Amino acid sequence: MRETRTSGETRPKPAGEDAATSRNRNRDATVEIPFEFREGLLWVKVTLLQSAETLNFLLDTGAGASVINRSTADRLKLKPGRATTVRGVATTFTGYRLQGIAVRANGVSLPSDYLAVDLARLSGSCERPVDGLLGADFFRGRVIQLDLLAQKLRILKAPQVSFSAETLPLELRPCGMIIPITVNGHKGQWVRLDTGCASALQWVSARLRPGDCKTQVAIGLAEVSIPQAQTTVEIGHQKFTEVPTGLHENAIFAGEAGLLGNGLLARFSSITIDTKARRLILEVNEPLP
Repeated sequence: MRETRTSGETRPKPAGEDAATSRNRNRDATVEIPFEFREGLLWVKVTLLQSAETLNFLLDTGAGASVINRSTADRLKLKPGRATTVRGVATTFTGYRLQGIAVRANGVSLPSDYLAVDLARLSGSCERPVDGLLGADFFRGRVIQLDLLAQKLRILKAPQVSFSAETLPLELRPCGMIIPITVNGHKGQWVRLDTGCASALQWVSARLRPGDCKTQVAIGLAEVSIPQAQTTVEIGHQKFTEVPTGLHENAIFAGEAGLLGNGLLARFSSITIDTKARRLILEVNEPLP
């Protein structure tokens, strides 16, 4: 889901890293993929075996499946397979299966199964074209760290957990990954972990049933304009005040209380999505001197 970032949202400030920390990170990482934190989104350069062209993909944990823009698929002459229903924000539409696609980033093989979906509205809201999304399927069965200071994605052999880290339960659902937060004192608000959302929080105040997750592939594609307010959000033991928050009367995705986006995730120095142990590890930004 693409949201316009407001001035109240922050991103991590670059900081130095001692040699021992750097060595430990490199030892524990199996591979690294650089990304660019731009427009509140995480951009990755990828290539396809079918073309020498470099493509722009977004890291989007909020998307239930990885996607190639339909116009990009047509341009590269990728043959669409069977149709499938895709659930977006307040709508459903048709995508087409693409299988056996060889996609790589920095020499790392990425998922081979994609949906061809029209990303024109999302792409038009960004400064550069969006050729595809790396969705939640890329993260399943892996331990992946998003280092927001170094702007690197690391596929880890084992998670790195510091004494100050926040560790939250991570629920894996057919339609996405959700974590618990507290909003304005309302505990147990299970929201979608969504690195494809540039804003801080999209919150649904209506009462929800956790079992309402629908089985369609869920992908938020549109730039959305909705009412805004400021809320107090607690993520583990970390408390954030005056958080710019989009307010929704109805569920964005069934059974979920909203979307936790990069506007808040960027308050942490790194995010480790450990789908093996079903936990989210958030490293706290150290105060600058």
